[in-house]
Amino acid sequence: MRPQGRLFEIIQILRAASAPVTAEALAARLEVSVRTVYRDVAALQAMGTPVDGEAGVGYLLRRGYDLPPLNFETEEIEALHVGLSMLARTGDSALQRAALRVRDKIDALHPGADWICVSPWGAPVDNPDCGCVSVATLREAVREARKLRIIYRDGTGSETVRTIRPLVLVYHIESTLLAAWCELRGDFRHFRTDRLYGCEVLDECFAEHKSALRSLWQEQHEWAPGR
Repeated sequence: MRPQGRLFEIIQILRAASAPVTAEALAARLEVSVRTVYRDVAALQAMGTPVDGEAGVGYLLRRGYDLPPLNFETEEIEALHVGLSMLARTGDSALQRAALRVRDKIDALHPGADWICVSPWGAPVDNPDCGCVSVATLREAVREARKLRIIYRDGTGSETVRTIRPLVLVYHIESTLLAAWCELRGDFRHFRTDRLYGCEVLDECFAEHKSALRSLWQEQHEWAPGR
């Protein structure tokens, strides 16, 4: 989570709290160190956010403080509800957690559309504890244009080790595909994330080529952003 997002999240947690929240509790919620929480709270206080308390005691947000409301129309709220709920079908556990945080922020300001239901069944959840490669790791590699060394097992059970340049994540209902330039094949290939049996993020970047490769992939596969 980016620093700005953490600051917003701390405000949301403190707004909902009825008692002081310790730095340790905030650190656990945000998945950061306690020292990072101290630094973030100090940054909020420096910006004039009325956070009271101190390290070792806990923090409270003074009453009367609020964030500017998010102005959404009824159908926009419903669209967000459906969209966020459908993230549960991607198998991307980190995106699912982020979707829950976004939903809580929206519900704090607008009534929830609890009469709209989305089936949660879809791609299997990526659970690194069970040996699965985290889709969040793949997203980060795409974002930072970092090469990956993967162990991939295709539908016939044939296993190969490849170095790839990850370009796009494509979320289908029952699977997630990683589109990449495969150095073994010298061409674009699509890898089902649930067939990755190993993934190492390499130090080598390809930032200077990523835009051209992504544009070429979109052209060859007639894929427009947002489609």
